[in-house]
Amino acid sequence: MPHRLPLSALALVVLAGCSSATINATAEESSSPSSDATSTVDDAAGDTTATTDGLVSNTTVPVTEPTTTTTPTTTTTTLPPPPVTLPEREIPPLAAMTPPLEPVGTSSGEATKRAQWRLIELGFWLQDPNGRFDQTTQQAVMAFQKYYGLEADGSLGPITAAVLSDVDERPSGASTAGTLVEVDKTKQLVFIVDEGVTTWVLNTSTGTEVPYDTINKNTGAPESGDSVTRPGVFEVNRQREEGWWAGDLGEIYRPKYFDGGIALHGSNSIPNYPASHGCVRLSTAAMDWIWDADIVPMRTTVWVHGQIPGAEA
Repeated sequence: MPHRLPLSALALVVLAGCSSATINATAEESSSPSSDATSTVDDAAGDTTATTDGLVSNTTVPVTEPTTTTTPTTTTTTLPPPPVTLPEREIPPLAAMTPPLEPVGTSSGEATKRAQWRLIELGFWLQDPNGRFDQTTQQAVMAFQKYYGLEADGSLGPITAAVLSDVDERPSGASTAGTLVEVDKTKQLVFIVDEGVTTWVLNTSTGTEVPYDTINKNTGAPESGDSVTRPGVFEVNRQREEGWWAGDLGEIYRPKYFDGGIALHGSNSIPNYPASHGCVRLSTAAMDWIWDADIVPMRTTVWVHGQIPGAEA
């Protein structure tokens, strides 16, 4: 990943998204797998927005080749977790904000602009700190609330404003080594990790883990499956740069596939609970940023772990 400067419950499935047909997406490297997969996944439709630069590294972590054991009828793939050895590094503490942030709710203005810069300082990505409480600001606030165990309503109320003012260190994913995308199903967050350091945090919505029965939007045939974002270590192996396009379960935006038909992709609906058919939803603006700043190139490691809130252990 190249270095760039930063600018800056459980619910029924929303019936829209990608499924087994998503493997028609073109691979961007000749070494990409060409075989089809049969996973089922995700959701939503909407518009696109502008992008910002991102902070990442040009260092990539070699993806550990999976160990495959073959029986006469099945193939089982076992993938190890990424490295978690804490490297020697210094991350300076953050100072509390003086005066504290104002609880602006979802209103726009100078107080909102100040909160936006604070979110960026902490690594919660948003598109533009211009004082306008747009979708990416709401998503950044929601990501902050999820990380710190607050009510994730996306509104900068008194409790959220107070915690945001007083936080003295940047958030971190579970990964403390390697360069990868970390999908935390428990927190419902995505962490961008650069050489063991979390650089950005984004709100996400993963699979509901509720079985579904619907109609395939491309073939008109009945479609059923389990809306699961499968834990494991994967890598980005297919992608589609174009904007919105038709998946079996609805439209998806600029997907990057890492587990069959499961992808990171843009959506206009990223709630505070798991809502997809299995894909990892991000805002369309965040997906544009990921593409334009080359945040998640081909072969990037994707580590999915945890369990969705409310699921049995």
